[in-house]
Amino acid sequence: MAGPAGDWPEAAAATSARSVLGGYRTYARRWVFLLVISLLSYSNATLWLSFAPVADTIARHFLLSTEQINWLSLVYLVVSIPSGVVAIWVLDSVGLRWATTLGAFLNFSGSVIRSIPCMAIGTQDPFVLLLSGQSLCALAQTLVIFSPAKLAALWFPEHQRATANMIGTMSNPLGILVANLLSPILVKTEEDIPLMLTRNKAYIILAVCFGGGIGIFSSFSALLEQVLCVNGYSSEFAGLCGVFFITFGVLGAVALGLYVDRTKHLTEAIKIGLCLTSLACVAFAVVSQLQGQTIALAAICSLLGFFGFSVAPVAMELAVECSFPVGEGTAAGLVFVLGQAEGVLIMVLLTSLTVRHAEPSVSTCRDGQGPLDWKVPMLLMAGLCVLFSCLLVLLFHTPYRRLQAEADASPSIQEDERPATAATLDHVPYLAATP
Repeated sequence: MAGPAGDWPEAAAATSARSVLGGYRTYARRWVFLLVISLLSYSNATLWLSFAPVADTIARHFLLSTEQINWLSLVYLVVSIPSGVVAIWVLDSVGLRWATTLGAFLNFSGSVIRSIPCMAIGTQDPFVLLLSGQSLCALAQTLVIFSPAKLAALWFPEHQRATANMIGTMSNPLGILVANLLSPILVKTEEDIPLMLTRNKAYIILAVCFGGGIGIFSSFSALLEQVLCVNGYSSEFAGLCGVFFITFGVLGAVALGLYVDRTKHLTEAIKIGLCLTSLACVAFAVVSQLQGQTIALAAICSLLGFFGFSVAPVAMELAVECSFPVGEGTAAGLVFVLGQAEGVLIMVLLTSLTVRHAEPSVSTCRDGQGPLDWKVPMLLMAGLCVLFSCLLVLLFHTPYRRLQAEADASPSIQEDERPATAATLDHVPYLAATP
């Protein structure tokens, strides 16, 4: 799996430069920083999908169309494409500390602005305020989503990186879980990128295929309630499916994160995980078009989350491994940016392929319009998932460049409980000085 360091001397040189002063040292405070980033990512994800589980109710309350409500979720994907490039530069040039501070400020400002139409009675054109607030939160998203890979690389030893990355990454879908769980309950009524990445075949394949997976999962999360309500499923049940989707996704990510930390079978894990995800996606595309299949749908959503979300932190680690010594923020960030771009295309494509039923149905959708037919969009979503999985399985092969460079440098890893100062957050905090 891992190739010889002589194939990429700059990688070994980068790692040797880190260890020239002595051994590595880790600090207990790294877990506090991981908690901060995780909570920020969690809240940002909750803000993203708080409208989607109750799209029809929100549309009727604010006198908006479901297309406008979809844009409150879609704006996250659109804004993240240009802002993602900026976030990459901020993380690798300005530093993790300032990126986190800026992300928190944007997240707070956006949440305040989008709450104005809910608190001020008679607000004119509430959609402008809602979309503006969501846009600021979307700007914060790229800063917080890219941070776990950077934090894991700077603050954690190699045998804890995948776990740390998993915790930071999975806090985002945990926020989605809360949005799916609480929204239906609370809302009952209307009341400058390095060139070497474009020459890295393995990285490009990973970015395109896993980025496509991000796009599919973003679309799934945003459209779940609209897909299910057409066949008579309530918003509460759709929210419950979203909860199962995220809960089992977190469990899968924890299990797979611990496994790859011990075995380093990153490539095998992501290939198997994506294949199983494709099977679950096909099952959802079929069963979601049937009525009265609550148990089957709940089980399928659980499996889709378990297999799909578990490969996310593994993919981020692989992005760093196959592109080393490119900065971790850049390597992981570009994958996410591409995923958001693909997400925009996929979500627009799926919604554009829907048609309205002319005949009466068992629909529980409450947008005041005829029910939509999601059969073709869901089959297309499943087909894309299978396509991306097949391409990754057949074409993705890479040496683990960072792990090999670290093994050649043979750094010593020591635990140190002395706290780090805030000024060291943007540098390698575990570098110990020699006597």
